[in-house]
Amino acid sequence: MGWLRTGVVGLGLVAGGLLLAGMALDPGPVDRPVSDHFDGERFSLPGGAQIGEKDFAQLIRWQTTRQPAPWPEAVPVTPAVPAARVAGADIVATMVGHATVLVQTEGLNILTDPVWSARVSPVGFAGPKRVTAPGIEFGSLPKIDLVLVSHGHWDHLDVETLKRLWDRDRPLILVPLGHGRMLADAGITAKELDWDERVAVGALTVVAEPVYHWTSRWFLDRNRALWAGWTLIAPAGNIYFAGDTGYGDGALFRAVRRHGPVRLALLPVGAYEPRWFMAEQHMDPAEAVKTLADVGAAQGLGLHWGTFQLTDEAWDAPRKDLAAALGTAGIAADRFPALLAGETLRVPSPAEPVRMAAE
Repeated sequence: MGWLRTGVVGLGLVAGGLLLAGMALDPGPVDRPVSDHFDGERFSLPGGAQIGEKDFAQLIRWQTTRQPAPWPEAVPVTPAVPAARVAGADIVATMVGHATVLVQTEGLNILTDPVWSARVSPVGFAGPKRVTAPGIEFGSLPKIDLVLVSHGHWDHLDVETLKRLWDRDRPLILVPLGHGRMLADAGITAKELDWDERVAVGALTVVAEPVYHWTSRWFLDRNRALWAGWTLIAPAGNIYFAGDTGYGDGALFRAVRRHGPVRLALLPVGAYEPRWFMAEQHMDPAEAVKTLADVGAAQGLGLHWGTFQLTDEAWDAPRKDLAAALGTAGIAADRFPALLAGETLRVPSPAEPVRMAAE
């Protein structure tokens, strides 16, 4: 959603420049058979429903009536220095920022939606600017084996970061259908998956999952590509990364249980105000707590907050609202924290998750 705030005029100038450079703002449909979520042109939710479709009047209303809370110019961060590997079934999850988490388990180093850039925007001089530095400095990252990309919005798919990772480590990069061609243009090799498709990575099996969202880079390419959450099926219990999503009726999250018990669920808790505009596409903390129950997760970790100001709530509102929602549900706060950048969650066994300070 961060690209919306670059403004119509700025985006028009960018689009014009790209057209002159010969870059396609609408790459056309992917070469895939028609399915219950692809009509031959664009993707949808299963059954054909679309998420987040707003007419121009609604978009203008959002932009002209907004009252965003003030955010800090910068947030102090103590960067973590992660271990080279975490062997066996232990899970170590280190918060980098926004939807970027380093997950280490079964000897694998996994990054979700990696973004190290200073802005999440088509241009470097405008758009949402990073107020919280990455919780791991890029040079301190261990060798990355697997990258999970949820969709193409600028705050989740950062080509610059993916190129740095590809050039350094040659990880397996998994993307939903349609995103591979864009990355190929940048010299990056990615493997595309449709929902319910899976791939083995070491001791894990990775499955692409439907979530309540959508994707676009340039308006004209809306839903030319797919979006996804990801389940990592592991011998000692699974890890679920929801990416970016609304709550809907929760059915897609309850379906995650088909893969077996979830030890850790990485769930978005931020970018949710105003609700009339954001509810379909971004869950709020109370809905994230419901999602924790829907997937049956023993442990949660709150993402998608406190790094880029994309919506109207205050910088720390997601943490406060999450704590309140957990209290209302009678769930212990440490079962579902929203970590600060650089903080680490250790899950040594399904029964004994422990929150650790920045290392």
